[in-house]
Amino acid sequence: MAAKENLRPGGRSARVQASVHQAVRALLADLDRADVTIPLIAARAGVTPSTIYRRWGDLQELLADVAVERLRPDMQPIDTGSGRGDLQAWAEQYAEEMSSGIGREMIRDVLAAQDNANACQCSAFTREQMQLLSNRALARGESFPTVDAVMDQVVAPIVYRILFDDAPSPERVRGLVAEVMTKA
Repeated sequence: MAAKENLRPGGRSARVQASVHQAVRALLADLDRADVTIPLIAARAGVTPSTIYRRWGDLQELLADVAVERLRPDMQPIDTGSGRGDLQAWAEQYAEEMSSGIGREMIRDVLAAQDNANACQCSAFTREQMQLLSNRALARGESFPTVDAVMDQVVAPIVYRILFDDAPSPERVRGLVAEVMTKA
């Protein structure tokens, strides 16, 4: 069960979500992940456990919802003056952030949820960022790979390595970018 859409932005629902998300982040900072429970979160957030169960269904869905919110980009990718430079800077930063301990936990939380709506939302965030890079490059008269090509040839290998191997080195990330840009 995915988090229900917020029907009243700024209303009680938004305040409950913000309070619960803050409680989760604080508890994860203070406790081992295995010790975080819905009753603890509810007490910290000032809501009843039933409020959390009603909205999120279970702890994993709540953790996935919090992770998605933390994975939402908080700024536009930097503009280096070239499509290749923009993609390289974005990919290196993405690989570094996602391969950190917190980044890996957030990816795993999103993927562990039964409903893949949160994973799809993370993909949408990345696709939006790639579309922005593409639009910039095309506006400069540069060629740029399709968003799907970047997702398949840059983002997917980075995430796969982070989850199942050692994080890709900056050199490996630059190689992925160089390869996809050559095909553009």
